[in-house]
Amino acid sequence: MSKLQLNQTGSGSSQHLLLSTKSHFFNHVDRIRRTYISYKPRTHHNTNIALLRKSFPDGVITKRFNVVSNVIRQSSGLLSNLTLIGCLDGVTDLVRRTLLLELVSSQLDPETGLGKKRVKGYGHKVSKDGAEIKLESKFDVPESFGDIGAVLVENEYHKEMYLKDIVLTIIGSSNAHAPVTITCNSWISSKCDADDPHMRIFFTNKSYLPSETPRGLKKLREEELKNLRGDGKGERKSSDRIYDYDKYNDLGDPDSSDELARPVLGGTEHPYPRRCRTGRAPSEKDPLSEKRSLDVYIPRDEAFSEPKELQFSATTVEEVLHALVPSIPTALLDINLGFPHFTAIDNIFNQGVKLPKLKNQGRLRSLLPRLVGSLSQIKDDLLLFDTPEIFNRDRFSWLNDEEFSRQTLAGLNPYSIQLVTEWPLKSKLDPNVYGPCECSITKELLEREIKGIMTVDEALEQNKLFMLDYHDLLLPYVKKVRALEGTTLYGSRTIFFLTPDSTLRPIAIELTRPVLDYKPQWKKVFTPGCDATTCWLWKFAKVHVGAHDSVYHEVVVHWLRTHCCLEPYIIATNRQLSAMHPIYRLLHPHLRYTMEINVRARLSLINAGGIIEQCFSPGKYSMELSSAAYDQIWRFDMEALPADLIRRGMAVEDPTAPHGLKLTIQDYPFANDGLLLWDAIKSWISDYVNHYYSKASLIETDPELQAWWTDIRTKGHEDKKNEPWWPKLKNQDDLIQIVTTIVWVASCHHAAVNFGQYTYGGYFPNRPSIARTNMPSEDISSEDHKKFMEKPESVLMKCFPSQIQATLVMAVLRLLSTHSTDEEYLGGLIEPAWDENPHIKKAYERFNKKLTEVCGIMDARNADPKLLNRTGAGVVPYELLKPFSEPGMTGMGVPNSTSI
Repeated sequence: MSKLQLNQTGSGSSQHLLLSTKSHFFNHVDRIRRTYISYKPRTHHNTNIALLRKSFPDGVITKRFNVVSNVIRQSSGLLSNLTLIGCLDGVTDLVRRTLLLELVSSQLDPETGLGKKRVKGYGHKVSKDGAEIKLESKFDVPESFGDIGAVLVENEYHKEMYLKDIVLTIIGSSNAHAPVTITCNSWISSKCDADDPHMRIFFTNKSYLPSETPRGLKKLREEELKNLRGDGKGERKSSDRIYDYDKYNDLGDPDSSDELARPVLGGTEHPYPRRCRTGRAPSEKDPLSEKRSLDVYIPRDEAFSEPKELQFSATTVEEVLHALVPSIPTALLDINLGFPHFTAIDNIFNQGVKLPKLKNQGRLRSLLPRLVGSLSQIKDDLLLFDTPEIFNRDRFSWLNDEEFSRQTLAGLNPYSIQLVTEWPLKSKLDPNVYGPCECSITKELLEREIKGIMTVDEALEQNKLFMLDYHDLLLPYVKKVRALEGTTLYGSRTIFFLTPDSTLRPIAIELTRPVLDYKPQWKKVFTPGCDATTCWLWKFAKVHVGAHDSVYHEVVVHWLRTHCCLEPYIIATNRQLSAMHPIYRLLHPHLRYTMEINVRARLSLINAGGIIEQCFSPGKYSMELSSAAYDQIWRFDMEALPADLIRRGMAVEDPTAPHGLKLTIQDYPFANDGLLLWDAIKSWISDYVNHYYSKASLIETDPELQAWWTDIRTKGHEDKKNEPWWPKLKNQDDLIQIVTTIVWVASCHHAAVNFGQYTYGGYFPNRPSIARTNMPSEDISSEDHKKFMEKPESVLMKCFPSQIQATLVMAVLRLLSTHSTDEEYLGGLIEPAWDENPHIKKAYERFNKKLTEVCGIMDARNADPKLLNRTGAGVVPYELLKPFSEPGMTGMGVPNSTSI
């Protein structure tokens, strides 16, 4: 951190003016793609600017002050100073012109009707302490200048710098003045690198609706938005700050191999949200696809901070792929090799995976400790993973039907379980293509498994039947997936019965294979049973359902509904809402780092040949599957937690119930904890919105706000722009619901489905990412069926992920489950602009207090022995929605944004 201090001199006395900045020159990390490191702490400024009024002989009253600033250069040492850029920046320092600042009045000149003449000053180097460089400048500001509304900044160095904030505290001869704060938190490109000739614009922390903008700032407000939108032409450069839309046309790599060609996601055939445009050239083999490269543009201020980058560099997906992954296949010899028995799986945690001698052993050893634990765990070239919490508490819990059911309510994917409202179940797919649409689970079978407690009709009436339904979504992909090597797929339905103690019990699984290679439809129902064969087949059926749930969770519930659908909100917010708009400032902390992590996902996770395709059942069709889910399922109005619960039949509206909802399953940890957070968020946002919009007409006539909502609907989610369910934006309630939904998805939804990934998926028998072989009973004449009857465990091992698949997924889940040291949590440190507004500050303090109370409520629930879905012997308590956390892999904590 660094400070920009301004000292005032003159008229026989000395007072100081402090311009607070915390700045960084970019640090280029030599990795597979260009990365800039920044450190952006959200801290209270401890700076001030003292100005002394002085009368000069010409009668003009001015304020004169010195500017002293500390900045951090990219590198230090003799060699760095001997580079061409180092020499050029040395000359810049010698001529005393390092940073150009122009103060902008919020008023127009009353005589000309134009903006008042700006006051300019150069910061120059006065001293250096290690990496910190102190700059100083002087200004003479006329008394008639009026309030400072903005500062324009130009970086005279040949390298970019990071500027945090500028704070001016004016102390007059008699009356103290309130500080004028300009929060920057932005990279400033060198004027030598930037094609854009405009200086950077930074407004004060006071928020204005467009109609309230001071006249001296209106033109700058419009100019800044125009700069951020760009013209939609050309390839973007790393120094650009342009937000525009494009399709997902860079997941495939047809120029490298025909096998890596993938369809464009976005458009009529494969509807999808939009991503940020990069403008890269089309590939040579497919003009609709963008040429892939490892250097992918995102607007500069979307990059990771220094702690985030350091943590991610040490455990990043790219590093896993390029340093760790090549070693594992060599160690395991056969990439299709499965684990021979369960003891071998356990040894991943107890003994580790033996690695060969590595050419770049030092680099890998530096990465592995952060990936899998402390340095002491890496011995004798062994890859030893942390023990997942579920395995640590009860290594056999994955076998239990009770735990299988419990995780639908309190596990990693609580978004799929739904109420059964009619019987029989019927597919909506074309029976001429996929076979008969009737579900093969009969009433008689269900009543037998319910043990005669009630009839199916009574169970339906009393809301006792629930299901995971992956039938219609997966069935169209079965034929294509089965043509791939080393994987298989079914359409599946899993039926649960609700017991009196509010727990679920699985009673039937239906697996379906459509008409395939002249074979008729194959549809089979599996139940827990009592005999050995039935029990083993039940275990296999649960493995297949687990693999279905894993891929649906990863590419739909996690990637699509958070990461992917959030990116259009980020683009629209920067394109259409000025930095001084109150809704921009409300949303900004919830948009942090999402675009950066999405780029990295496109590079290594969801791309052709990436980890998702290598390790999950649908293989190369995984992202097509997410497009189908977007087309069939996604609705903005259903992303709000209450609406989502109602849609799945997991709650009904009840004005007399807490949160206005009555849950269908009373002990539903995700819903119970989530509704506490939803209400807290909505209350805070209601206070905020109503402060700035006292009447509905202000919302309807706000051009930036209306353009923002239109951009989201018609450009960010262009393929659904004509849907009738999009909320209107006409009054305060509309705006509150829209913003609460966005904040919920970015924070709570993502936290609920992300930070428990290693807890539940680190021991892959509990959540296998892939089922590699068919059910043994699909072809009873096959060799696999014969082996199944002789030694079922060995056949189950072949169905589980291979050793390389399991190890890869574990490495990635370990990374994704980890909080960085600079994580910003929901209800944590207050934003500077909120802190300066007494009404907003008080509302945020109430929000923070409420979240602290919520933590206590969650702790009490986890200690309640009556709540069997969150407590019990060997049960992992439900803490995924506890708002706050320490750094590391904690299984709790709700960051403001989707940042990992």
